[in-house]
Amino acid sequence: MKSLSCLGMVSCILIAVVQGALAESSSEGPRELWKQIAPYFEPAEEFKGDLGNYQSPLKFYDGRPVKTPEDWQARRQEILKTWHQKMGAWPPVNEHPEVEYLKEERRGDLTQYTVRFNIAPGHPNTGYLLIPEGAKPDHSRPAVLVVYYEPETGVGLKGENRDFALQLAKRGFVTFSIGHDYSLYYPNREQAEIQPLSALAYGAANAFHVLANRKEVDSKRIGIVGHSYGGKWAMFASCLYDKFACAAWSDGGIVFDESRPSVNYWEPWYLGYEGPDFRKRGLPTKENPRTGLYKELIKEGHDLHELHALMAPRPFLVSGGAEDQPKQWRALNHTIAVNRFLGYENRVAMTNREKHAPDPQSNEQMYQFFEYWLMPNQAGKK
Repeated sequence: MKSLSCLGMVSCILIAVVQGALAESSSEGPRELWKQIAPYFEPAEEFKGDLGNYQSPLKFYDGRPVKTPEDWQARRQEILKTWHQKMGAWPPVNEHPEVEYLKEERRGDLTQYTVRFNIAPGHPNTGYLLIPEGAKPDHSRPAVLVVYYEPETGVGLKGENRDFALQLAKRGFVTFSIGHDYSLYYPNREQAEIQPLSALAYGAANAFHVLANRKEVDSKRIGIVGHSYGGKWAMFASCLYDKFACAAWSDGGIVFDESRPSVNYWEPWYLGYEGPDFRKRGLPTKENPRTGLYKELIKEGHDLHELHALMAPRPFLVSGGAEDQPKQWRALNHTIAVNRFLGYENRVAMTNREKHAPDPQSNEQMYQFFEYWLMPNQAGKK
């Protein structure tokens, strides 16, 4: 691994957080687990080295190449600043949110708290916090934020094979399951100041601190995961807020793709917002054209691989299904290139299943990913 002491103050802090979270990942405990997940970090043979038609994140928007670690930090800030300017600036992240505990109940070896916090200023949100039995107030537990339409799915009260918060809590993680509570339009639907998907990412950043402020939780070992709608949400949150140590994105569509109706970033509740009068739902056509920021991003040649690059060197897993197929390695190869430029390998992973819906195998792969990167001393313990 290259020395990163020359990367500048901001980068050094980021790298220190990641290295602290992952320092034990080469210890004996997780070696067997690594053997199981290592193939996920290897691009499909037909896509190895294939960068597709995406513009390299290792070039500034004016075409200048990134040549040094300092250049990368400047380029990283350029990407982050550009996307925030386009999507709308966030209010300050609340690092000490007030959390109201509404209910406490036992669920086997877990304690489930129903809690309320402000996902954005003036937008109260209710979610479920799961604490494993035996968790001590010593800031030693890893944690995962689970995002979806509503919080019940994540804790197993709705749906099938989407109970990520419940299953991870059973494996020893502190988890927090949240939904959007219609807070994706900030401050309101009539005059939203932030594109909804960025507002969701901002909400996840606030939710991060609900976990980080728990005495059981190691704030340097907090991940995020979501499926579909939640996959988009988890991707934007982890890319835009670098305190998340790692992330898993389940079949949300990791790049723009107008051949897939469900990869619908053009919709006004994602990146197509331009006012309260929404375009007709569906694929962009001449009769039903692109709107809002999405229209601008397409016109200017931007794509989501630029955001993926902001994860480096933090690890992430794409749990791909019908929408994120193996061809998406073309986009992911760009973040692999950024990691290699910084001296890192095995930071970008993808698994694939046939259908959009998660299944027991794809879920197990995600859980192993989080076990490896966030709880190395307990890796493999079920």
